[in-house]
Amino acid sequence: MPLPPYIDREDEAGDREMYQTIYAQNPGSVAAPTAGLHFTPDVMEQIRSRGVETAEVTLHVGLGTFQPVRVEEVEQIKLHTERYEIGHDAAGKIARARAEGRRVVAVGTTTVRTLEFAASQSTDGQIAPQNGEADIFIHPGFDFRVVGAMLTNFHLPKSTLLMLVSAFAGRENILRAYEHAVEARYQFFSYGDCMFIE
Repeated sequence: MPLPPYIDREDEAGDREMYQTIYAQNPGSVAAPTAGLHFTPDVMEQIRSRGVETAEVTLHVGLGTFQPVRVEEVEQIKLHTERYEIGHDAAGKIARARAEGRRVVAVGTTTVRTLEFAASQSTDGQIAPQNGEADIFIHPGFDFRVVGAMLTNFHLPKSTLLMLVSAFAGRENILRAYEHAVEARYQFFSYGDCMFIE
C-alpha cells in the first residue's frame, strides 16, 4: 500500500483501514485524499442532520501530490495530473447550491483542484458531469469560482498544497494558522489534524 514518503516505515495491515476514507468506492488512487480521513459515519450523520447536503466525486490522488517544489519561480512549476469523475448527482447538487447562494465546501485540496478545474472547462463556470484529468495549479492570485470553504490537513512546507491554501485564505492568515498549530502541537500531514478555512 503506497504511503506518503514522510511516513518512514513499511505499510502495515492497519493502514488498509486507517489510510482510507469511509466513502471510498472506486480503486485507482495511489494515496488517500487525507482530509476525508477525519470523517466517521457518526460525523457524517451529524453533518446531514444539520441540513448540510453532501455530494461525492471520485478522486484518484497521484504520487505527485507529495512532490516538493524544486524551482524558484512559480511559473516554472509543472503540476501532476490527477484523474477524477463528477457524476450527474454531484454536478446537480453543486449547481443547485451555487444557484441558491449556498457555499460549496471542499473536503481536501484534491477536491478543490478538481472542482476548480471542472469549472474552468466551461464558459460559464458551471460544473457539468464529467471525467478527466485535472492539471490545474492553484497558487496565490488564483480566482476561485466554485469553492467557498475547505477542510484540509496541515501540509508540508515548500509544497504546492501549501500554495493552494495560501491562495484561498491569504499567505499571512495561513502562516498564523501554522504558527498556532506548531505552538499547540497539532499533528501535521496525512494522519494529522485539519483546519476549516473559509
